[in-house]
Amino acid sequence: MTTYTARIAIVGGGLAGLYAAHALEHQGIRDYVVLEARDVWGGRIASTAPLGGASALDRFDLGPTWFWPDYQPQLDRLVESLGLARFAQHEAGAMMVEPRPDAAPMRTQGYSSGAPSMRLLGGMSSLIDALRQLLPRDKLLLNQRVRRLRGAGPQAELEVEPAHGAGVTYRVEHVLLALPPRLAAAIDFSPALPEALLRAWRNTATWMAPHAKYLALYDEPFWRHQGLSGEARSARGPLVEIHDASMPGAGAALFGFFGVPAAVRKGVAEDLLRAHCRAQFARLFGEAAASPKADFIKDWATDPWTATPADQDGPGQHGVAPPCSVTEGPWRGRLTGIASEWSPRFPGYVAGAVEAASLAVKALVELEASRSE
Repeated sequence: MTTYTARIAIVGGGLAGLYAAHALEHQGIRDYVVLEARDVWGGRIASTAPLGGASALDRFDLGPTWFWPDYQPQLDRLVESLGLARFAQHEAGAMMVEPRPDAAPMRTQGYSSGAPSMRLLGGMSSLIDALRQLLPRDKLLLNQRVRRLRGAGPQAELEVEPAHGAGVTYRVEHVLLALPPRLAAAIDFSPALPEALLRAWRNTATWMAPHAKYLALYDEPFWRHQGLSGEARSARGPLVEIHDASMPGAGAALFGFFGVPAAVRKGVAEDLLRAHCRAQFARLFGEAAASPKADFIKDWATDPWTATPADQDGPGQHGVAPPCSVTEGPWRGRLTGIASEWSPRFPGYVAGAVEAASLAVKALVELEASRSE
């Protein structure tokens, strides 16, 4: 087995992992590697586009969609520093409601958020793309599944199974875990992590893991011509919450969150789920909504790099951050969780990934400074 060395290994190439690499570069630390199990970057940030989309701006989110600059200034500063265009979620117009499973759709007054929900032109994936462009390509490795972590004196050894080829080992001083706590707890650690810490990680729900989204693309936002905002709430389903997902100057779209539990979705063919979603859109927004030019379903509960069996029936709410590091024993000072769920203020949110990663890098720099004194 081939062995490589690096000062720091970042396990996970979503926003937390890529931002951690960016923060390390900013501190002049370039001896690191980012290992991502998927074949694409972004983690739970995922955007799609119609076949033959005109540009990278004609993309739509299948994962997280919004951020709130008034409450999340650190993320807002990152967006600004990367030169990314933002815009407010469209909320003007009436909202449609299906108040009961047997009730006809009702048109009701819409509402505007107190603090505007902001989106990125080109989807949240534009944030991932912008960070990747700032990082050395040779530090970023896809299709790298970390199976085992071994303590090896002052270093740790990560045993990695690439999607293709022979396994490799990385010998590092510190590991940043940029994956949800439940997935981190599934790694084989030797020596074992403290049981209390593992229990806390396993009890931390993974944001997005129980959820699924349906996205429908159209040539124009025809619902706006009817005085509708594209917002809807439904007790009938299959979608319980619906929003306008259109991009300014690009494509028109609607998306909704499924209210059908993950276990039930698993037993329904995707074509049938799509048909029910189209029928619901037609009930709410008129017959034009029944014929999108393209539509997509992203079921995060079926994504092995997001969801565990414990996530399948979860409530899907933002939880409380568990401990992010080991305070005693052989792993003390060598392991830090940096995924969004470890954020003190924004666990599960996009802003949480930036906060958790920046706190971990800051702590690493301070630790190195203290050792050199």
